[in-house]
Amino acid sequence: MNNILAISPTYNEIDNIELFINSLLNQKPDIDILIVDDGSPDGTGNFVRSHRLFNESIFLISREKKMGLGSAYCEGFKWAIKQ
Repeated sequence: MNNILAISPTYNEIDNIELFINSLLNQKPDIDILIVDDGSPDGTGNFVRSHRLFNESIFLISREKKMGLGSAYCEGFKWAIKQ
């Protein structure tokens, strides 16, 4: 794990997720990214899983349904503390 973790909740962000991830990595190559996806039916979670850096510096929490922004951040912070 790197010293910096960006946590981003997502829901139906397939049109934006690649640009978002690439922008973060271009700005700070030694950053880790955690996507907390609320069961996006558009395939956002699948895109994250298919990324070449998945489970190296890009991580995913997949939730079954839309549970909200606040709980997504809380789950992301809990994950980060455990890591």
